[in-house]
Amino acid sequence: MKLKSLFLSVAFLLVANIASAFTIKYYNKDSKKYTMEVKSNGSTQKVEFNSSTSGSASIQTSASEVEIKTSCGWVKVKNDAKITIKDGCIKIE
Repeated sequence: MKLKSLFLSVAFLLVANIASAFTIKYYNKDSKKYTMEVKSNGSTQKVEFNSSTSGSASIQTSASEVEIKTSCGWVKVKNDAKITIKDGCIKIE
């Protein structure tokens, strides 16, 4: 019974973390992989965008909007947004 409770607790925590994930769908036109700083709810994290590919990036936050620091300045991005990266700058689709 104790083991079952432990498994249920762990499963609940995993589901809670998945539910709070912020997703960005991206297309990186550059042949360079980018690691950018993200601000949300007063904290900062890093997000990676692979080179020359489409994909999605997840950020652990409960916010509905984050700010991403690019070489062109800070860009506000909403959850489930589609972005294009070109020359290190983000364009929201």
